[in-house]
Amino acid sequence: MEEQIKHVASRLKVIFISFWLLPVIWIIVGETGGDWVGIYAADVRTTYFAETLSILLVAACVPVSLKLFAWVLTRKIDKVSLPEALRLYSFWSKVRVAMLALPVWVGLAVYYLTLSNKGLLCAFIALTASLFCLPGEGRLRKELHINKEEEA
Repeated sequence: MEEQIKHVASRLKVIFISFWLLPVIWIIVGETGGDWVGIYAADVRTTYFAETLSILLVAACVPVSLKLFAWVLTRKIDKVSLPEALRLYSFWSKVRVAMLALPVWVGLAVYYLTLSNKGLLCAFIALTASLFCLPGEGRLRKELHINKEEEA
């Protein structure tokens, strides 16, 4: 069981690092220029629609991702056996990261395509919210109520 716990924790760390690495790569590519940067900057309607979409995604995804995981943890994961709890914990952690990644990607796309700072702000809000989801073995044990002494 100890191996499974370490495996789940390490896999979630890799996913979280990837979650942060992809926007960094996107920012590097966007800042080095390209023909696609700012192509909708002069289109007011597209800019307005894109900004609104970005804001609504952040307003929906950030609170839902944080509260949904807490709700699933207490209602579903805590009521099953440990192997099943690990599987569900891993699945719902990935769902939470995906829900946070969506506004990050859309926000960065809005920023680079329309040159609107609102997209960048939305991306940073979602990235900041992801700091409340930092994975680790200690956090996994705490949230699943696993004591290391009981396992040995």
